[in-house]
Amino acid sequence: METNRQKKIGNVLQKDLVDILQGEIRKNGITNLVISVSKVTVTTDLSIAKVYLSVFPQDKAKDLLEAIKTNAPLIKHDLSQRVKLQLRKVPNLAFYIDDSLDYIEKIDNALAGKENPIENRELLEKRKKF
Repeated sequence: METNRQKKIGNVLQKDLVDILQGEIRKNGITNLVISVSKVTVTTDLSIAKVYLSVFPQDKAKDLLEAIKTNAPLIKHDLSQRVKLQLRKVPNLAFYIDDSLDYIEKIDNALAGKENPIENRELLEKRKKF
């Protein structure tokens, strides 16, 4: 359970990270790419912030995540300049892809009957032999 302080810091980081990432996309002239920060969770000691990114189109997500991870120190520096009056120390940033929308879509398709694993066995995951 997150404390109020963790939630507030997560919200501050989320707003500023959105500005930083979308500003870099615009600055570099990248078109047909939408990136949003869906959630930021901060550890209890405020040393690590897990940043969940939602990327559209989904096929560019892995490449974009790798680029963001390599530029994480620069992103942290930009973030520290923005929140220097609110936070004494900026947490280390760990970036992840948020695939909850894909998960929701799978559930919707299953409920609508579009993907029936009983009729189409290819939809089931293969069991791994140990």
